[in-house]
Amino acid sequence: MRIRDALKEERLFIRKQRIEAYSEHSSAISADHWQALKQAISSEADAQPGVELIVAELEGKIVGSVALFPPQSDAYEGVVDQLDYSEIRLLAVSPEARGKGVASALLSECINRTKEKGIETIGLHTADFMKSAMKLYKEFGFNRIPQYDFEPANDGVIVKAFQLNL
Repeated sequence: MRIRDALKEERLFIRKQRIEAYSEHSSAISADHWQALKQAISSEADAQPGVELIVAELEGKIVGSVALFPPQSDAYEGVVDQLDYSEIRLLAVSPEARGKGVASALLSECINRTKEKGIETIGLHTADFMKSAMKLYKEFGFNRIPQYDFEPANDGVIVKAFQLNL
């Protein structure tokens, strides 16, 4: 597996791949929530200054991606206050590459890059319907910080905040 920075010309492909990866959750949430999620994961937030868009390749093909937002960036486009630590967003693995360690490799890369910058904390948001993501983040040692939770579609689905002290 090769982990590298995404090229500008790969952004559209990555955003489409995210929708494909997240679409498995569409039946677990309301139509309104799915539309809000789809809009968030396909937005241009990953092109903000300072954001590192990282991809995983297997056999020369992009099979996963993640965006690492620097501290004090608008990672959630006005929904969450700017945070004083790095934020992992938009972690996605193509369905055919699941179970091959892609998500763990991308998560580890984000943690390592954050450590290299001397930043002592990294965070992320996820929801209970993303069961495999929740399990992975717990395995990595992320802890809940409910003061940064939010409810994007006013449908009872809470996007939960987590952080890891490095």
